[in-house]
Amino acid sequence: MQVISIKIIRNKITGQPEGYGFVEFVSHAAAEKNLHAYNGTPMPGTEQPYRLNWASFGIGERRPDAGPEHSIFVGDLAPHVTDYMLQETFRTQYSPVRGAKVWTDPNTGRSKGYGFVKFADEAERNHAMSEMNGV
Repeated sequence: MQVISIKIIRNKITGQPEGYGFVEFVSHAAAEKNLHAYNGTPMPGTEQPYRLNWASFGIGERRPDAGPEHSIFVGDLAPHVTDYMLQETFRTQYSPVRGAKVWTDPNTGRSKGYGFVKFADEAERNHAMSEMNGV
């Protein structure tokens, strides 16, 4: 698996897991291999599927030199849409996509039907907003 570190995000008050975390791999290739191998497969001991996506920088931190991010809201998503599917839908047309996140109910793991897509470039974000509206 070639994992460097794993961080489970916990609620600061209760100490209980928030339902997500970060895994840092030795290389981009190792991360991509695992993302494709496990995304959508059931977690051991549960029927809840892994919902994997790229993080901007190890353990959920942004790189200081990464520059600004420009996000758009994406609504009316089908229940089966994952972070990866949302990201790749935009990435095929807009290269500076930095990531995507579909919001889920922390208790059920089910999609809330909306998400956000992050762009490195404001002009590309604006093109995506106008061109992808209604798609």
